[in-house]
Amino acid sequence: MRGDDEKQPAIWSYVLLEDRIPDDHPLRRIRRMVDEILERLSPRFSEMYSQAGRPSIPPEQLLRALLLQVLYTIRSERQLMEQLGYNLLFRWFVGLRMDDPVWVPTVFTKNRRRLLEGEVARASFEEVLGIARRQDLLSDEHFTVDGTLIEAWAGQKSFRKKDVPAGGEDDKGNPTVDFHGEKRTNETHRSTTDPEARLYRKGPGKEAKLCYLGHVLTDNRFGLVVDTCVTMATGRAEVQAAQAMLDRRRSRKAGRITLGADKGYDTRGFVQGMRDSSITPHVAQSSLGRRSAVDGRTTGREGYAVSQKKRKLVEQVFGWLKTIGPLRKTKLRGVARVGWMFAFSAAVYNLLRISNMAAGVS
Repeated sequence: MRGDDEKQPAIWSYVLLEDRIPDDHPLRRIRRMVDEILERLSPRFSEMYSQAGRPSIPPEQLLRALLLQVLYTIRSERQLMEQLGYNLLFRWFVGLRMDDPVWVPTVFTKNRRRLLEGEVARASFEEVLGIARRQDLLSDEHFTVDGTLIEAWAGQKSFRKKDVPAGGEDDKGNPTVDFHGEKRTNETHRSTTDPEARLYRKGPGKEAKLCYLGHVLTDNRFGLVVDTCVTMATGRAEVQAAQAMLDRRRSRKAGRITLGADKGYDTRGFVQGMRDSSITPHVAQSSLGRRSAVDGRTTGREGYAVSQKKRKLVEQVFGWLKTIGPLRKTKLRGVARVGWMFAFSAAVYNLLRISNMAAGVS
């Protein structure tokens, strides 16, 4: 019998929102971990918010919404609010009831700034690592370090001489700028859109872009991110960030650890600094016509070959952050805000990895 194409919509629904989500949906596993993390962060939230005034967006719902934005590659807060308006899966995950109004995008953005000031991304990241430790997913002995370019939210036309003020009628919108033949460096120029972005070229023959450098320290067992850092793009930033992240890691563990890295870290100062800190540098040997700082005492060991194989897992992190996550080209400005989103996105990546491993998904 053919069903009727009924035009009159139903006024009431007797199916609970919870019942509409399949029991085996992947977001259920992530939601359980997220709720555990938010419960641990509740005292921090209480300190951040005043006891008087109008209620703001609950920080728990705000963080769940941000997680969905990263996980589902939603490009803007406006699109996120649109999805929350009609997507029942998103409403369930965030904690909104069927009839709850959706937030104004600008209000959502302003509430997110409070989380930035409270260093909530770093706290969330550490709580995710706590889940990984309790499930015995971290080795705490063998690590890999690497960095990647994060394109800044600034165009080449905004990179101007520091001593020339911007202005004029032609300066609005899409100004006419001719910089052909002009020598532009970070010492003489800066971006008027994002002053902390730096013009940087990844390697010979590569295009110079306004960008930041994002750095991660990963565990070699399952490729989980154990530390993050965002810096201005300079030639020494990768080495300095690696040393800073390793110093934080060394303060938690007294034993010897190994560190895998690519050829960019094969410098005499970095390798010797690692050895002085009781860290075995499993750094790939440079092939740029100079003598490598890593000799046969290191490369001849079996652990070196294992580290060189395992260090490739870090590329999966960068690939996910730039294709699924929001880090191919950031929409935030300044080291602090870009670093906030970098750490939060790495926490989401770890959550997804932990959830997949629990479900037996590679």
